[in-house]
Amino acid sequence: MVGYQNPALVPQIWPVGALCRAIADTLEARFNPVAVRGEISGFSRASSGHCYFNLKDGQGQIRCAMFRRAASLLDFAPRDGELIEVRGRLGVYEPRGDLQLIVESMGRAGQGALFEQFLRLKAQLEAEGLFDPARKRPLPLLPRGIGVVTSLGAAALHDVVAALQRRVPHIPVVLAPALVQGAAAPGELVKALLNLYQYAQAESTLEIDLMPKNSVHIDLILLVRGGGSLEDLWGFNDEQLARTIARSPVPVVSGVGHETDFTIADFVADLRAPTPTAAAELAAQPRDVWLGALGLAGQRLQDAVTRQLDTQAQRLDSAAQRLGRPSGLVARQQWKLGQQAQRLRYAALSNMQRKAMVLSALEANFPVKFKTAMDQQHARLDRAGRSLALLDPLLVLQRGYALLRTAEGAPLTSVRQAAPGQAATAVLADGEVDLHVLQTRHN
Repeated sequence: MVGYQNPALVPQIWPVGALCRAIADTLEARFNPVAVRGEISGFSRASSGHCYFNLKDGQGQIRCAMFRRAASLLDFAPRDGELIEVRGRLGVYEPRGDLQLIVESMGRAGQGALFEQFLRLKAQLEAEGLFDPARKRPLPLLPRGIGVVTSLGAAALHDVVAALQRRVPHIPVVLAPALVQGAAAPGELVKALLNLYQYAQAESTLEIDLMPKNSVHIDLILLVRGGGSLEDLWGFNDEQLARTIARSPVPVVSGVGHETDFTIADFVADLRAPTPTAAAELAAQPRDVWLGALGLAGQRLQDAVTRQLDTQAQRLDSAAQRLGRPSGLVARQQWKLGQQAQRLRYAALSNMQRKAMVLSALEANFPVKFKTAMDQQHARLDRAGRSLALLDPLLVLQRGYALLRTAEGAPLTSVRQAAPGQAATAVLADGEVDLHVLQTRHN
C-alpha cells in the first residue's frame, strides 16, 4: 500500500530537552563515575572560582568543568599541556547540548606513586636533620662570584642571566651545565655541583664561562630550572642530589619550577626561591642600590671633611688674629701684672698695719705685765727657798740629832756597818765629835 510505514520502524519524536536528559541518564548509568587521563588545553578560571578546560590526547578531546568547591581542593596550579588524571561524571550541558565531564578531583598523572616516594624521602632526610633551619646559612651580601647550575637550553638560564646582568653586571658568573629532566638529570646535577665546589676557592677575572680553568671565587650557587609536571621536576627529588647540596661549601639557592612547586632540593637548599628569576634577584642586591649607598657615603664623607676643614680654618683665623696683634696680648698681660702688683702691695700694707697694732698693744701692756710676771717669779722663788730650807739636815741636828759617818766619811746608817773598835764621827749642829765603837746591839 502506498504511504504505509511500519510502526516499529518509525522513530520516536523527542523534544530536544528530553533527548538531552535521556542521553545524560544513559551516560550516568553506563559510565559514571569515570576516571580519565589526558592533557590540559585551554584552561581558564572564572571569577566565580569555577574552572573550564578541555582534556585531550592524540585521538580526541572532551570539554571539562570543575566547580569552585572541587577546585579549592587542588594542591597544584593546573597549566596547559600538563598531563593529568581526573575523576568525575559524564553529563550533557543541556542549554548547548554539549557533552562535558564534571571533574570532582584532579591530580598529575602518576602523581600518586611518585608523591608517596617523595614523602618517604622527605621524611627520611628531615629526620636526619638536612632540613634543619639551624644549618641554613645566610646569603652573602656582596658575593664575589655566582655559580649557576641549569640546562644550557633552559629558559631558566636566560631568565637568570638577564636578571643578573640587569642587577649585578659587575659580579662574575660561572655556569655548570646539566640536564634538568629525565633519568640522567640527578647524576648530571650532582656532577655540576661538585665541579662548582672544586672551583669555589679559585680566582679569575672572567665574567661568564662554561667551567673555566681559572674560575671566579664562588660565594653562592643557584640551582634553577623552569616549571613542569611532577615527572619533569623529579630529578630534583633525588637523595644523592640532596646530600650533595647539603655538603656545599657555600650557600645554595634553589629556584626550581613555579611558586607552587616543591622539591627535595628546595628543602635542603639554604634558601628556596619561587622561580629562577627570583633566585637571581635574591643572589645579590642591585648594583644601583650599592652605587646609591656608596654615593651617599661619599657625600657624607665629603660633608664631614668640609665641616672639619671649616672648623680648622676658623681656629687658624683666630690664631692668626692673636699672632698678628701681639701688642694687645702684651697690654692685657701688663694689665693683669699691674692688678697682681696692686693686690700684693695692699696685702703687704694690711699685714704691716696689723703687726703694728699688735706691737703697740704689746708696748702699752709690757710694764704692767713685766712687773706682774716678776712678782710671780719672786713668789715662786720664795716658796722654793722655804721648801728647800725645810730639807736642810742642819735643822734636824739643831733638834738634838747627830749625823754619823765612818772614818772615811761615808754615812753610817745601820748597826751592821759598825764594828767594835771602829772609829766614827758624829756631826752635831755646832761641830763634830770623834767616836769609837765599843759595842753594837741589834734591835
